[in-house]
Amino acid sequence: MKKIGILGGSFDPVHNGHVSLAKHALIKGGLHEVVMIPARIQPFKQDRVPASGEDRFNMLALAAGKDDHITVSKYELQQEGVSYTYLTMRHMQEFFGEDTRLYFITGTDSFLKLDTWKNAPELLTKYSYIIGTRPGYRQDEYEDALRRITSAYGTEVISMEWTEPDISATQIRQMIAEGKPVDDLVPTEVGRYIKEHGLYRV
Repeated sequence: MKKIGILGGSFDPVHNGHVSLAKHALIKGGLHEVVMIPARIQPFKQDRVPASGEDRFNMLALAAGKDDHITVSKYELQQEGVSYTYLTMRHMQEFFGEDTRLYFITGTDSFLKLDTWKNAPELLTKYSYIIGTRPGYRQDEYEDALRRITSAYGTEVISMEWTEPDISATQIRQMIAEGKPVDDLVPTEVGRYIKEHGLYRV
């Protein structure tokens, strides 16, 4: 059975932490591929100077580079309304076929809330999960949620210890707005794209 990882997010911008998470999940989960899916950004999020969906997609494509095991999808960018995770996962399952096992890749904070998401029972019974955990970070809460979810839904969860530096896209946008370099925080090609297109400048 083919194993495909799904990694969603605003990716505004994609940074080294995102790329590292995808590559670690490939190895830890024994995945054939990771699909990175940029979400639509809602207009009411006015605390940022967002890049367009097209720019975020282009930056993701640059970050994926020539890695045959990391691809980028425009699915959520092309949808109207809210892009609920269960709808994205349904689409990806249909796209890859029923003989494919999908693994949703996320971090501790999102996993702790997963059973409150829209159509959570469907998400937790039909799909598997790879969770990037930081040593000691909300450990008791994570273990409690893990026991609760696996007991209630029989969900396959792969815990992946995550020791990469905590990089924030919000911090990166702020640094760019202030004219500070972010070369060590984003892939080289992404940094070049941001400069060439004047992104995140106030």
